Amino acid sequence: MLKKIVFMGTSFFAVPILKSLYQNGYPISAVYTQPPKKSKRGMSVNPTPIQSLSETFNLEVRTPSSLKNNKEEYEYLKKLNPDIAIVVSYGQIIPKEILSLTKKNFINVHASLLPKWRGAAPIQRSIMNLDKQTGISIMKLEEKLDTGPLCNFYSLNILENENSESLSERLSLLAAEKIIDDIDAILGDKIVFKPQDDSKASYAIKISKSEARIDWSDSAKNIIGKINGLYPNSYFIYNGERYKLLKVELSAKTGEPGSVLSDNLEIACRDGSIKVLEIQKEGKRQQKINEFMHGSQIKKGSNFNNA
Repeated sequence: MLKKIVFMGTSFFAVPILKSLYQNGYPISAVYTQPPKKSKRGMSVNPTPIQSLSETFNLEVRTPSSLKNNKEEYEYLKKLNPDIAIVVSYGQIIPKEILSLTKKNFINVHASLLPKWRGAAPIQRSIMNLDKQTGISIMKLEEKLDTGPLCNFYSLNILENENSESLSERLSLLAAEKIIDDIDAILGDKIVFKPQDDSKASYAIKISKSEARIDWSDSAKNIIGKINGLYPNSYFIYNGERYKLLKVELSAKTGEPGSVLSDNLEIACRDGSIKVLEIQKEGKRQQKINEFMHGSQIKKGSNFNNA
């Protein structure tokens, strides 16, 4: 007898996982995703990446703004009577009454090695923390955030100078590969879920906009961690204009934090410095540093703390 699977996801991170399930013949009875967003000018409506993919596969898509106290969705899922629900970067809290509506639980794919980095931004926080390793955890969903017992986890080394976009893609592909075996084991009652050790928990709190501005009094390594972790959003301001740093590396030069040490845009930090490789001035396209420095107002001796 075919199993009924519900998939809940929203972001690009969830796309390879839904694609893997579909292409491996798993029956997706319904897909839940966040509602489409209006463009800034309100002229168009943009579906989520998961909605776009689901429609190409002719899957039923449901886009409630909330599942809390949602009688319509409760009754729909109750009637559907799914065997299992797979939740990947959905972006909504799933209430207790909804969690009770599957035979084999709601299974969540989380982008960290739980209990480390529970919460909304595990990929970004792992890079900002200068971690050497992260991974994917497959767990049973509970009411509390990322606290459920673990089915399995898969480790992945963070590459040197890797940014969050690259790491997110690699973790998503890893999950897409591994989820198949774990679903089969869960559906076949061949998995023993193991509780997390709450004493080892850490939390990846949601990224705030204020974190993206670079503080030159921090260490060079921490600044690189921030630039890679918050890619492509870390920035500094000079003469009232915003500049995003997209790719940097460590440099050996030293000087007053925030000062430009060379015409190759090496910038002093609390200890050491960083060398900028790719940059983007607000309203302009991304540029390699040699191209950017031709005609730029930023020169050796400029100081970003005086901006």
